[in-house]
Amino acid sequence: QGQLVESGGGLVLPGGSLRLSCTASGRPFSIYAMGWFRQAPGKEREIVTGIDGDGKTIYYAASVKGRFTTSRDDAKNTVYLQMNSLRPEDTAVYYCAQRNSRLYSTLSQDWNYWGQGTQVTVSS
Repeated sequence: QGQLVESGGGLVLPGGSLRLSCTASGRPFSIYAMGWFRQAPGKEREIVTGIDGDGKTIYYAASVKGRFTTSRDDAKNTVYLQMNSLRPEDTAVYYCAQRNSRLYSTLSQDWNYWGQGTQVTVSS
């Protein structure tokens, strides 16, 4: 079945940076879209970024555009989320996702596999 394992979350001051990693195992990686979602308490899960299987087409939510960057290293079966200029409203559990398609989707129900999530807290 395989799994997705996230790492890199934690507590950071406003304006700070964090880098999340998600490593996939047990299934093909390089041909499939990867994404990052987040869910804050009392809110629905929302997409943060999506990257196509070829790594050439990337989507960013408006709320993170210009601050967050995603990339993938197919040799390591890993996707990254570099988060800069973090704000308190970025506080959430961040989930890595993989879709059985080359193309990303902005809808969480279109993604097939999920990691366990990693907490990101932005607070002074």
